Amino acid sequence: MPTWMQTFIRAVRLLVMVAWVGGLLFFAFVVAPVAFYKLASAHEAGLVVGGTLRVLHWIGLIGGGLFCIGTVWLWFWAEVPARVGFVIELALACVMLVVTAYSQFSILPRMDRDQTLAGGVIETAPLDNPGRRDFERLHPVSERLEGLVLLCGVGVILVLARESQWPETGKIKTI
Repeated sequence: MPTWMQTFIRAVRLLVMVAWVGGLLFFAFVVAPVAFYKLASAHEAGLVVGGTLRVLHWIGLIGGGLFCIGTVWLWFWAEVPARVGFVIELALACVMLVVTAYSQFSILPRMDRDQTLAGGVIETAPLDNPGRRDFERLHPVSERLEGLVLLCGVGVILVLARESQWPETGKIKTI
């Protein structure tokens, strides 16, 4: 593989992973706390946080897909010792993708349904409302899943940081 192509693939992989993980960090430590502190109600903050999370999920799903494609491409051209690092990156990225997809297409729609069952505003629904109870059960699950994605993303970035020290990755495998 030409050096310029390898450099381009590595740059795209790094960019999408940093955007995804950086987005998760910004979301967790800036968007959510500021929304719940500055907006007039928890409902308004929830709308901002939920909408932002959906966009962040799409960034992760698209970027994560590109990351995996690029990683597989580099794996095919790497010599055996370097392939271990690519497999670790790929495994962590696949966990990130699966968990993000589960959150996006299963958890968040159920939380939306629960909000509707609770009359549209969770905090004003009675405590025994089934929608509110299920929403409050799913919310910590959602938080833990995002934490898992963030943890795996940090793992990917740590392995990415070591790639330049794998001399085998720069060699073109002869077929």
